Amino acid sequence: MNNKAYRLVSLRNSMKTKIRMGAVEIGGKKFVVMAGPCSLEDRQRTRAMARIVAGAGASVMRGGAFKPRTSPYSFQGLGVPGLKHLREAADDHGLKVVSELMDPRYVDDFLEYVDIIQVGARNMQNFDLLKELGQVRKPVLLKRGFGSTVEELLCAAEYIVSGGNKEVILCERGIKTFETGTRATLDISAVPVLKSKTHLPVIVDPSHAAGRRDIVPALAKAALAAGADGVLLEIHNDPGKALCDGEQALSPAQLKKLVKEMSVIAEVMGRSI
Repeated sequence: MNNKAYRLVSLRNSMKTKIRMGAVEIGGKKFVVMAGPCSLEDRQRTRAMARIVAGAGASVMRGGAFKPRTSPYSFQGLGVPGLKHLREAADDHGLKVVSELMDPRYVDDFLEYVDIIQVGARNMQNFDLLKELGQVRKPVLLKRGFGSTVEELLCAAEYIVSGGNKEVILCERGIKTFETGTRATLDISAVPVLKSKTHLPVIVDPSHAAGRRDIVPALAKAALAAGADGVLLEIHNDPGKALCDGEQALSPAQLKKLVKEMSVIAEVMGRSI
């Protein structure tokens, strides 16, 4: 496949897309930390998470209100009330918000409560959803499918940009391989490859790639070193009791330590957090 299939997102010159949301800029010199729980569980815990995220130095809070789960009996999220809790908690601490949209019927709710609309790995090639998001004027975080190539990710982004929405953030979150030591295999090489092919910002989700909290910090630092524009981290103030993916969630102390360590690496690279 050549870049004619994704000509709008293809890197044509030295100009890079920078996505600005108030004081937050993605794609510039600052390395952006996005953090929060996999699933929003209740209003009180969401507010506690926002304090933790802001206190660690992150600028964007993540949180799932609608959760795609393999089993229909697993916790599916709080829905629109969860988005309201997330917005309220983030606003109290000056944070931006990112959350996953699965159904076009909820686009209006996401436009009201969310700063960045996330498209999950399972929906990367949900072309009707991508076309719908091409019509909105709000940043979209597009995750790479766990069985998709870099070029397929770029073609998915093309659907959104060709609809008129130029604010797309690409996210590497690990792909399926024969390796069983991790939940997925983080394709760290995808970061410089994408940087050589597209002007869009690129971030990394080391939490879903690892599936285990002990190696998330190493993968996050590798993403920074590889040239990513940010990371998307899962945290929980009591990981053992998390309703979703607690085994890969960092504790508040681990998040704070990681951001401090990444700040040192960023400075060496001429960047900041």
